[in-house]
Amino acid sequence: MSPPRRQRTPSTVLAGRYELIDRIGTGGMGTVWRARDARTGGLVAAKLLGPHDSGTLLRFVREQGLRIRHPHVLTPSGWAADDHRVVLGMDLVRGGTVAELLAETGPLPPSYAALLLDQLLQALAVVHDAGVVHRDVKPANLLLDPTGDGPPFLRLGDFGVAVPLHDVRLTHGPAVVGTDGYLAPEQRDRSVPDPAQDVYAAGVVATQLLTGRPPRPGRPLLVPEGPLRPLVGALLDPDPTLRPTAAAALGRLRRIDVPRDGPWPVVPDRLPPPPPAAEWAATVAIGCFVAAIALCGAALAMLLLG
Repeated sequence: MSPPRRQRTPSTVLAGRYELIDRIGTGGMGTVWRARDARTGGLVAAKLLGPHDSGTLLRFVREQGLRIRHPHVLTPSGWAADDHRVVLGMDLVRGGTVAELLAETGPLPPSYAALLLDQLLQALAVVHDAGVVHRDVKPANLLLDPTGDGPPFLRLGDFGVAVPLHDVRLTHGPAVVGTDGYLAPEQRDRSVPDPAQDVYAAGVVATQLLTGRPPRPGRPLLVPEGPLRPLVGALLDPDPTLRPTAAAALGRLRRIDVPRDGPWPVVPDRLPPPPPAAEWAATVAIGCFVAAIALCGAALAMLLLG
């Protein structure tokens, strides 16, 4: 006998476009949901803005304004607002992050690490060419498609603290934007955002790919022996004027002979099936109610303090 068919219950649809299904992650500015885009009928990732101040709201608005189109860059494909709830829609990436992969496998084969570094440098080259500095390049922001034991496919995501070079800075005062351990030396001296800082962070990521060890702030990075060492060392040059650009580093990388070694790790599909409709309808309703209350409170505070 076949199992009984599940009854779908009314779902939450934001601005008539994004039908929220289930929460799949939490970011610095809110929660990430699996959703259906009513315009395309396809599944997407929907980032729902959580409690925020004016700076967080501005970052959210700037992120939705980014329209950098490249296979290895993950930026919003659309946005919607409805009853004080704001959401960004973007591709649903199902293979987890490079951080998760490293936690499971430890050091990656140099040939596999070289492919990931190639794709990261491709992404940074196009981002920098668009006049944007990412400012938070790290394994947790590098998403992976589920490619099994084949070649990896990386997407640079989370542009929440990215800044256009021609625009006003989002951070004022002495705060340093980024993640400790991936910050270039000049960032600790409160230097203005510059693409060379993303290049340095890519060098830190490359070291982590090869060693399996995350950076430890205050301790020197040890680049292992091998064909990638000279390039990674150049990315990590303490003098930002001596670091190659992302595009130049990509050209150098492609001239390096890195023979295939292995075995390569497996990147699985990490997203579980969507929950039964009766379960996710209640979850979505609670999540949206909390987000709406937080947004209203923040808006009231901004009015009173403005």
